[in-house]
Amino acid sequence: MINPKAKTAVKNTLIYLTLTTFALFFVIPFLWILSTSLKGNEQIFVIPPQWIPSTFMWDNYAKVFERIPFLLYVKNSVFISLIVITGTVLSSSIVAYSFACLNWPGRNALFVVVLASMMLPMQVTMIPVFVIFKEIGWLNSFKPLTLPAFLGGGAFNIFLLRQFFLSIPRDLLDSARIDGCSEFRIYWNIVLPNAKPALATVSILTFMFTWNDFLGPLIYLSDQAKGTIALGLGMFVGQYVTEWSLLMAASMLMMLPMLIIFFVFQKYFIQGFIMSGLKD
Repeated sequence: MINPKAKTAVKNTLIYLTLTTFALFFVIPFLWILSTSLKGNEQIFVIPPQWIPSTFMWDNYAKVFERIPFLLYVKNSVFISLIVITGTVLSSSIVAYSFACLNWPGRNALFVVVLASMMLPMQVTMIPVFVIFKEIGWLNSFKPLTLPAFLGGGAFNIFLLRQFFLSIPRDLLDSARIDGCSEFRIYWNIVLPNAKPALATVSILTFMFTWNDFLGPLIYLSDQAKGTIALGLGMFVGQYVTEWSLLMAASMLMMLPMLIIFFVFQKYFIQGFIMSGLKD
């Protein structure tokens, strides 16, 4: 008879080996970017590939700051990201609170419409939205990239927060109403403090999307001084020549904030996704 502890140990070992194998598929591209960022152009396309450069070209990172105004692009990206995160968290949480904690006619039907909007590709609305922003004089400014975040926060974020808000005990909210709390005070002082994991998840996802956004700044920004870090990467790609080593070095610098934020807040990130699915 197989020892239950041995059986459990074997099962856990197989699970960890499987997860490690799949994790390697995601780590390998990152390691290749890191390796390429430390190579000279003559080493990049060598066959067989060299994972460890024969000579570490640390000055590739210094050249990134010489070729493009990298710090300026970082400043613009941080500015845009902070505003978008603030607008997204505030607006999506207010909408989610309405769907989860208030009873009003047509609530469920409208929520279905909000979810259905997730199936509408951005490319469908790109031209009409561009025309609107052009007519109101918002082109070549940060307004088209930031202010829309205050107008709902996105269907996915609303769905995620709504599911989390549903896990908050109804008795807690009803008790606050009996004590005379307004709906806004319940939302601000009770619901939001109890929804930190979900809010952290929305913030991280919003930051990742905004930080990596290339299409939005490309469409609405024409002044190079207002460029973002994503646009800065495109400056290493020429019509005939691409500076791969500098491009990879800049990509590593661009990924660094996202890696730090994810590892610092991963507990809240995972908890937000788990608890958002506890209740329908």
